[in-house]
This record gives sequence, C-alpha cells and structure tokens, in this order.
Amino acid sequence: MVEMRWARPALRDQRFGHPPQRPSDVVEAGDVIAVSRVEEAQEPLYALEQVPDLEGGLVALDPHTGRVLAMQGGFDYRRSEFNRATQAGRQPGSAFKPFVYLSALEEGYSPATIILDAPFVIDQGGGLGRWKPSNYSRQFYGPTPMRTGIEMSRNVMTVRMAQSVGMDKISDTAERFGVYNKMPRQLSMSLGAGETTLLRLTAAYGMLVNGGKRIEPSVIDRVQDRRGRTVFKHDRRQCEGCTAERWEGQTPPNIPDTRERLTDPASAYQIVSMLEGVVERGTGRRLQSIGKPVAGKTGTTNDGRDSWFVGFSPDLVVGVYAGFDDPRTLGRGETGSSLAVPIFESFMSRALEDQPAIPFRTPSDIRMVRMDLDTGEPANAGSRNVILEAFKRGQGPGETRRVIGGGRPGDTETSSSPEPATDGARGLY
Repeated sequence: MVEMRWARPALRDQRFGHPPQRPSDVVEAGDVIAVSRVEEAQEPLYALEQVPDLEGGLVALDPHTGRVLAMQGGFDYRRSEFNRATQAGRQPGSAFKPFVYLSALEEGYSPATIILDAPFVIDQGGGLGRWKPSNYSRQFYGPTPMRTGIEMSRNVMTVRMAQSVGMDKISDTAERFGVYNKMPRQLSMSLGAGETTLLRLTAAYGMLVNGGKRIEPSVIDRVQDRRGRTVFKHDRRQCEGCTAERWEGQTPPNIPDTRERLTDPASAYQIVSMLEGVVERGTGRRLQSIGKPVAGKTGTTNDGRDSWFVGFSPDLVVGVYAGFDDPRTLGRGETGSSLAVPIFESFMSRALEDQPAIPFRTPSDIRMVRMDLDTGEPANAGSRNVILEAFKRGQGPGETRRVIGGGRPGDTETSSSPEPATDGARGLY
C-alpha cells in the first residue's frame, strides 16, 4: 500500500482526503493504470503513478560562459511543446530579492545593516486602497540584520530596503542583470511581482556567482558548414594563436576576458555569502544534505501559485520552477522550500556527486569578521549566534547603526541602540 498512499481523493482548494486503506479504494479490475517499477524491491513490485497536471522547468548552466548544460521545459514534450524554461513568464516571488539587496550593497549598505521588521502600510492612491505586505509567518521580528532578512525571506524587510534604496536603482539592477527588459518602478516589484522566465533568472544568478560579469545563455556553441568553416560561434572573443594545425609544445594562447562587469566583485560576493546562509540557516536548509558548498534562494508567490528555487555551486547554477499552466494554488503549505528545493536537491546531488567540495571564491578586498547574527554587532564572549560575515574595506559590524524604516517614510534612522524610533506611525508603520 505504500506505493499508492499518495492517491488520496481531491477535495476543494487543492486539499486532499485520507490515504487509501486498500487497493480497491483506488482501482478495480479492468482499470488501465500507469505504474512504475520499484527498483529497490527484491521481487517484482510496481507503484501506482499518474500523469501530473503540475508543470515546470529546470535549467542548468555554466555561470562563467552561459553554456546551457541541461534544460527541461515540462513533463513531456509529446504532450506539450511549450518550453516552460524559456517561454513561460511567471512571477519569481522571493527569488527576486537578491537583486534588491545587491542594489543596497552597491549603495554602501552592508549585511549587518539593521532593517525594521514591523507592519508596513502604504496608501496606493487613486482609490486603490492600502498595500499591506506581510511575512509568510504573519509575524514581525523587530530590528533585524539584512542577512537574516534574506536568509529567512522576510518580505517586510525587503520592502523597507527597497524604499530606502529607491525603486529606480533596483529597476536598473534588474534590467542590467537581464531579469526584466523594463521593470516598473513599484514597491511590489521588490517582492517579485513582475513576470520573467526561468532561463533569464537563472542566468542572472550565474552573474552573481561569477563575480558580476555578464553572460549570455547559449544552447549552441558553434555551427559549421559542410566544408568545416565556422558560420556561428557563441564565444566571439578574438584568439591569437588558436588556429594552429597541430600541437608542438607551443605556449597556450592567452584568451582575453571581454565580459562586461555589471557590479563590483565585493558586492556580488556579499550576496553569494548571504545566499549560502539561506542553505546553512534559512529556507533552503534541506540542501545541507548535498554535502558541498551550495547557495540559492527560494521563491513563492501569493496563494502558492508559483514555486521557485534558483541556486548554485561555484561552477554550476541551476534554476527550478513548478506551477500549473493555468495558474492556481499549489495547495496549502506548498512553498519553494517544500516543492522546488527537493527538485534542486535531487538534481544537484547527482551533478556534484563526483566533484570536489570547492568553496566560493572570495575577492581580495573582502574581509571576514566575527559578527553576532542576532544584533549585527561585533561578536563578544556573550554572543550565542556567531558567524563570519563578509565586509568590504571600511565596513564592519556595528560601525554605523542604521535602522532602516524606523522613522518617517524615506528616513534612515541612526541610533546607538537596536530599538526602532518611536515616531514610525506617520504613514509608514
């Protein structure tokens, strides 16, 4: 019965009834059913299967070249030729947040910057009512370091950070990294309300892990005509000395790196480090089972309609999306952590199985400092939650005590204590 316990009756709102107690609860003689062989069984054993309504996609690419190494655009090409990895425009939800925080890091904020996690309300004007974003837990946690905001995917912290940095800056970052062609300057976009494709978002994450250099996804490396002449190649760099007919021990050619730099390596590494924390302590903790350095971010949209996880190792970036073609809820409690993360885990475990545990590459101008993760202050003898945080030169834990969102709209409070300002009810509260 274990092989058919999933076959529970469907109820309203993507809820399900009790699992079957006997095969006759599900099938009867004469039914034509789909089955799969249970490989680990010592004697012939088959599990009940079904063709799923759920669809999705997966993309794996080289973050240094953009070469697409694997792509799956749906359950079965014979059932649907629509490629959900390249053609489906869906809301990424929280998977977009790294580009909000990258914008902040470029403006001089640090992973230790304190952001107020408290109720947020803004009047949208024109009879549209008030917008009240909330955290998934429906709770608020007060002044919190930026790192915790991204590790635990706190929505209200992200919105406050976006308001402080400015949506013009965030839109520029998203467009620069190719997530969107033209991103609306609206606060809700900081929570991934805009539509993009899995391939575009995965490539953008690849540009974070490669140190901030532009890549173009490519499924074709080179095309030759029947006479062996190259008529197309993805890599357009000029290479002196690459046309030798044979190898005679000559010095290997030096191929220039002509990739455009989109952000400074230190800011890119700080985001990578915080996304590594998502796996170590946050919404991607399940991925610790891989046993190799990996990082990434979950994404879940309103009502659980879209489930994402985009993650990477130092030399491989993988994006996963799951959802119904006709958008509807995936079910109560279904999130990027529960649905997309296990798919990523299954793929990445196999992909890195025979690879060494390579750590993420740290730029020379980054220094690692012991920090109290609960307060964003330098770690001391009484600190219970201590990590090594990545800081740029001139930065450090507790050096500038900023509380983002502690005052009037647009204000940045400077305080000597972790308590927020008390005048925060003037339109932003």
